[in-house]
Amino acid sequence: MKANTNYGKLQSSYLFTDIAHRVASYQKENPEAKIIRMGIGDVTIPLCPAVIEALHGAVEDMSKKETFHGYGPEQGYDFLRSAIQGYYKEKNVELSLADIFIGDGAKSDVGNILDLFALDNTVVVPDPVYPVYVDTNVMDGRKILYMNADESNGFLPMPQADTTGDIFYLCSPNNPTGAAYNREQLTQWVNFARQQKALILFDAAYEIFIDDPDIPHSIFEIPGARECAIEFCSLSKTAGFTGVRCGYTIVPEELTYDGLALNRMWVRRQTTKFNGVSYITQKGAAAVFSETGMKQVKDVIAYYKENGKIMAKTFEELGMVFFGGYCSPYIWLKCPKDMESWDFFDLMLKEANIVGTPGSGFGANGKNFFRLSSFNTKENTLEAMERVKKILK
Repeated sequence: MKANTNYGKLQSSYLFTDIAHRVASYQKENPEAKIIRMGIGDVTIPLCPAVIEALHGAVEDMSKKETFHGYGPEQGYDFLRSAIQGYYKEKNVELSLADIFIGDGAKSDVGNILDLFALDNTVVVPDPVYPVYVDTNVMDGRKILYMNADESNGFLPMPQADTTGDIFYLCSPNNPTGAAYNREQLTQWVNFARQQKALILFDAAYEIFIDDPDIPHSIFEIPGARECAIEFCSLSKTAGFTGVRCGYTIVPEELTYDGLALNRMWVRRQTTKFNGVSYITQKGAAAVFSETGMKQVKDVIAYYKENGKIMAKTFEELGMVFFGGYCSPYIWLKCPKDMESWDFFDLMLKEANIVGTPGSGFGANGKNFFRLSSFNTKENTLEAMERVKKILK
């Protein structure tokens, strides 16, 4: 028996595991410290009332013979897929139900989609990058190339004359940098992928934070994207489902490589390896897309966006360079005096009792940057920014 030796090429532990260990060690030595966590992208506001009501109703359904549900369709129940179809239609994107697949969150599908692709495909990711894009390909042994994302291009790399690759990862609004592609930029990417017969894996997990009409919520707003892109989205950030787990993936029926339709391949993969998301969860998810649910969800998003503005205003007053904070729940902050990100992490933790995410955990170009999340309470955000002012002024 031989192990998958590609796992030996991974970093010894996941970025957020390292952060948790450092914070736990500090907390043990300083039990009186009031730590404000602004590192991971977890939410703090409870599920909205429309979702709670739907979840309770679904639990009742499971208690009665007439409405009990066992195994469901691996692609998702039509009531949820139809709701998502309507959500996209509001963005002038026409989807068939067959394009839509329900999963237990974007992270799972971003990793699992790789089952469809040959191991000798070359993968291209931006640097800095969400670690899951890299690690899941390292596990499979694929060649990975990096696109330079830095201050010079606003952390939004574009295809160049010498750009090559088979699978391109794009995330907009971006995690970790908060930068977002406008319509013209995404059009360039779609045209490039079609010309190169490449595939774009587009992560739209933060699309609900967009309030600029020139920034697409979906790559399928761009003509031709159905021929070259797969889109992932999650209700974790949209509706606070981090503890419930539900997301969706759009695999257009037009996508064909080597004479094989990726849509049918994904159906086959899911029916073999996945038993679907629970009926109860999907009923709660469907309520998100109701008129009442969407209003309640957007009220919560507005709360987090206000936190982002508070943070952005603070760093503007301090004269610091940062990205994000407006169409994104993240602030991508340039560390003062060229400090390295783990050093700045220690400074923030020990001097301000604030936990953020060191940019170097996302790639070489994050070495001197630091990510902060707006997914906390307004009270904690205000207090954190006062602490920041005291140590950075």
